[in-house]
Amino acid sequence: MTIAIGADHAGYHYKEEIKAFLEEHNTPFRDFGTYSTESTHYPQFAVRVARAVSEGEADFGILICGSGIGMSIVANKIPGTRSALCYSEELAKISRIHNNANILCLGERYTDLSEVKKMVTAFLNTPFESGSRHEIRVKQIHDLTGL
Repeated sequence: MTIAIGADHAGYHYKEEIKAFLEEHNTPFRDFGTYSTESTHYPQFAVRVARAVSEGEADFGILICGSGIGMSIVANKIPGTRSALCYSEELAKISRIHNNANILCLGERYTDLSEVKKMVTAFLNTPFESGSRHEIRVKQIHDLTGL
């Protein structure tokens, strides 16, 4: 499993913390930036991560900005992605079980780092409930984009 990770300046610190957390758990990742706290624009990082997931370069993506909202909006514009903005471990699990989310979006300004680590763990380790009504719904989502 490979993770694509990206953040803007407002999510930079958590991106670095999550990278260290992934390294501790021997989870390969690719960092798509940003690489400092210098002010930048989140769409460029969200699109890089979302394309990596959509094109199969990564199995999952993690995006972090101040609120997580902007990253989620951008990531969901890329066909083949299902981005979920989560603020709790339970939401991270549900995003995988019910929606087969492949990108986790986080808000550094609104989420405690210890909860973020729980969310990342839950997101990466919770399987999608395939063969259920949820699979039909995910297919309906992709039918909207012609996939």
